[in-house]
Amino acid sequence: MAVLVIATAGLFLLPLLLLLWQRRLRPSGTQSRVAVVVLGDLGRSPRMQYHALSLALRGRRVTLVGYPGTHPHGDIIRNGNIEIVHMTELKVWQVGPKVFQYLAKVILQSLQLLYTMLSINKPGHVLLQNPPGLPSIAVTWLVCLLQGSKFIIDWHNYGYTIMSLTHGKRHPIVRIAKWYEEFFGRFSDDNICVTNAMKEDLGKNCNIRAITLYDKPASFFKETPLSDQHHLFMKLVKDYAPFRALPAAESNLPGEVEKSAFTQLDVRSGNVMLQKDRPALLVSSTSWTEDEDFSILLEALEDYENALNGGTKLPPLVCVITGKGPLKEYYNKLIEKLKFKHIQICTPWLEAEDYPVLLGSADLGICLHKSSSGLDLPMKVVDMFGCCLPVCAVHFQCLHELVKHEVNGLVFKDSSELAEQLKMLFWEFPAVEGKLSLFRRNLRSARQLRWDESWEQAVLPLFSSSSAKQHRS
Repeated sequence: MAVLVIATAGLFLLPLLLLLWQRRLRPSGTQSRVAVVVLGDLGRSPRMQYHALSLALRGRRVTLVGYPGTHPHGDIIRNGNIEIVHMTELKVWQVGPKVFQYLAKVILQSLQLLYTMLSINKPGHVLLQNPPGLPSIAVTWLVCLLQGSKFIIDWHNYGYTIMSLTHGKRHPIVRIAKWYEEFFGRFSDDNICVTNAMKEDLGKNCNIRAITLYDKPASFFKETPLSDQHHLFMKLVKDYAPFRALPAAESNLPGEVEKSAFTQLDVRSGNVMLQKDRPALLVSSTSWTEDEDFSILLEALEDYENALNGGTKLPPLVCVITGKGPLKEYYNKLIEKLKFKHIQICTPWLEAEDYPVLLGSADLGICLHKSSSGLDLPMKVVDMFGCCLPVCAVHFQCLHELVKHEVNGLVFKDSSELAEQLKMLFWEFPAVEGKLSLFRRNLRSARQLRWDESWEQAVLPLFSSSSAKQHRS
């Protein structure tokens, strides 16, 4: 195993040395060129996509570096100022002790990222997402040191806290990762973070000064017109049974009315209406990782089903859980074992353009994100609020910075509390004007900044020529 790692590393080192020699002959990076770097799937990194788009809209030439997989939003792909540079995701042979497998992966990723960063046009600024920070923080700092670029880290969370969910807080790898993150994080020129709680923690425990840029919804997160709702539902009908109209609802003459489970289109007039007896639409999104316990939702749905079977005036539910991740198969097997009569669950993966339309069409959002550090906020809730979609969210340390209990949603601690909230919110739905309507009105009336406005105020100054550091030599 060690021989393979050394041999592979050697294959990278010779081209790296040649690149370093060539870089000496190239001009320094200009302030108008920015590299935005993610050691992960670019399409599943919306905040970094937003950074790239905001920079590009202000005339910066952006190189967006990361792994392929999910397609980025169309606005990214179509923007002429953004160049996407994909790295091949490395697969380390599953041979030998896991610690050596992990070490091999870190070494190979370091060399791959270093090679990629030295291959692109020299940027004046490099913006790195953390996590994952191991090995990207040290590698990116080294590249900035060699090229005289300004190094900025966007702290979404702490990588070592995510690792601790799997290995435990006292595992040697977790303790090394914690030291690494705190030590090399201090070499950045500027820092951005997602909450004031994280800003305080970075300053107190890491001696790192940061500015807070709360996640804000992009402009395409908004309430969805009925016609667009119907178009999306009819698109999803092809692959997902919960979106299909019940047979009893298909009694009209063929060709006159087009129906989904939620909407109907009068083909002659073009008018779209909501179905009077439609189910309520719950939406959640997830990366299917350890920091989200979906058994809480499944247990709450079992309670809801029992209430319906007992005669409580509640609507049937369609629960849509979007996303990809390592635990998706595990939870799909749990879902298959549930024998609901009144609740349907599906777990699709939506294109980037369809996801905001779904949120803007839903009746309630569910968030089961529990921050591994207690210091970050779920971006899914930000997007839901952008669509004026009320949310039920599981409690954790700094959730109050986003979700205001009984104002824009509800906070719960366990499955029984969530079940009671669902029954209360959907009592005699959709006839009764209850708390769901109140929360939605509150979201509409709250004048919240959109991403681009907030970004321009807080982050754009970091990329101004006057704030650029002098080249290191």
